[in-house]
Amino acid sequence: MASNMDREMILADFQACTGIENIDEAITLLEQNNWDLVAAINGVIPQENGILQSEYGGETIPGPAFNPASHPASAPTSSSSSAFRPVMPSRQIVERQPRMLDFRVEYRDRNVDVVLEDTCTVGEIKQILENELQIPVSKMLLKGWKTGDVEDSTVLKSLHLPKNNSLYVLTPDLPPPSSSSHAGALQESLNQNFMLIITHREVQREYNLNFSGSSTIQEVKRNVYDLTSIPVRHQLWEGWPTSATDDSMCLAESGLSYPCHRLTVGRRSSPAQTREQSEERKLLAIYLHHDESVLTNVFCSQMLCAESIVSYLSQNFITWAWDLTKDSNRARFLTMCNRHFGSVVAQTIRTQKTDQFPLFLIIMGKRSSNEVLNVIQGNTTVDELMMRLMAAMEIFTAQQQEDIKDEDEREARENVKREQDEAYRLSLEADRAKREAHEREMAEQFRLEQIRKEQEEEREAIRLSLEQALPPEPKEENAEPVSKLRIRTPSGEFLERRFLASNKLQIVFDFVASKGFPWDEYKLLSTFPRRDVTQLDPNKSLLEVKLFPQETLFLEAKE
Repeated sequence: MASNMDREMILADFQACTGIENIDEAITLLEQNNWDLVAAINGVIPQENGILQSEYGGETIPGPAFNPASHPASAPTSSSSSAFRPVMPSRQIVERQPRMLDFRVEYRDRNVDVVLEDTCTVGEIKQILENELQIPVSKMLLKGWKTGDVEDSTVLKSLHLPKNNSLYVLTPDLPPPSSSSHAGALQESLNQNFMLIITHREVQREYNLNFSGSSTIQEVKRNVYDLTSIPVRHQLWEGWPTSATDDSMCLAESGLSYPCHRLTVGRRSSPAQTREQSEERKLLAIYLHHDESVLTNVFCSQMLCAESIVSYLSQNFITWAWDLTKDSNRARFLTMCNRHFGSVVAQTIRTQKTDQFPLFLIIMGKRSSNEVLNVIQGNTTVDELMMRLMAAMEIFTAQQQEDIKDEDEREARENVKREQDEAYRLSLEADRAKREAHEREMAEQFRLEQIRKEQEEEREAIRLSLEQALPPEPKEENAEPVSKLRIRTPSGEFLERRFLASNKLQIVFDFVASKGFPWDEYKLLSTFPRRDVTQLDPNKSLLEVKLFPQETLFLEAKE
């Protein structure tokens, strides 16, 4: 039974010989053949590609079996056994294509994806990492190899690696980042509140919004949508820090100024402006050069120097060139393709052979992805090249029209939604205004009622105090002179009471007030002669003001 290390080597050799990149499929085929490498390869590779056959017939020529585990001098096996046969010199053995290896390299809090052919060296991986991580190769230790530490000059093929590999970088000569202080500062920022002063450009309105440091940029944009009715995807912002590249990032990590930061938001351009911008977009034409291709000189001198081709490319395309002659350049380009254009573009380039170069890749951006419209190989003519460029432009123009149509329909839907939202907002505002007016009216009524009650309570308290302070009513038969007063109220009722002739006029006023007719609101009038008693000196006695022995008075409200 093969050990785990042996199985990994067998798996790597099997993938290298058969070109099967799917690990699960490769393992399944090996297990079906009990991890016999030769038997598994014979079961996959077509016989004309590696098994001895008769030059004139379909029968297999008997010969010594080829088995990597056997000694060269071992006896030949039967022709029916599953093994490689020596190949006749007149037959051409299929050339082994380089394998593409994927590396995920971890360094501190970063992950870098590297794609290389197995003919490259470990040092070339470090060169790519130097550009990505900004770490000198001399300061870098690349760890994670299953065979232990390896030299920079080691060829990847000799390590028998699987397709997907995980490595990590150590930099013992570089000082570590102050992670504890950074984590502490970040935690402190998460607990802080940020004041965002957001200006709505179209209406010149300013909003002051408070957000915690743990809130995300997406949450801010959604809140702004509630205030401005600008959907998040139509919001055009100014003022975000350059580090705020992802809407899922929290405010504490985004680089905002604390405690206050100013931002401006507006609506993205209208469909007409979008149409103008769409018309400014161009296709991307990538020219891939390879010195070892016999077609290179012809293509450069004839195709790329043709005035019609140069003019058409400059007017309708953005051109970009890359030299794939060196393996390191090829690997770097494939890595960039995976990152910027996607695995489809990288796979398209990876399958091209050297004699098919140079290549023109025509790439069109389609929504959030990139699509390869055409791969033009070097064995073409000027007319054919022009036709294929024009065909790509037709597809691109049709896609532009479709995008414009989609944008118009989307904008129409947004307009309807905006109108509905605006009508709903106005309805809410009208309802809120009615409710607020009703609440104000009720509050005013309540306030006036409270004032009235307080005034009544105050008047009642004054009345009671005056009533309690009145001297007792004298009897009709009294040693002292008594004055009998009869007072008619505005309602026609009469108030009668006896007073001592020596009582002051103020006591009469207090008596009238104790009955609910304060002298500051009512005046007391006599008939013969007609006079306003309330204008007399209240400290004089009834005898002095001639309200003796009896008098009829009238109460009248003051104007």
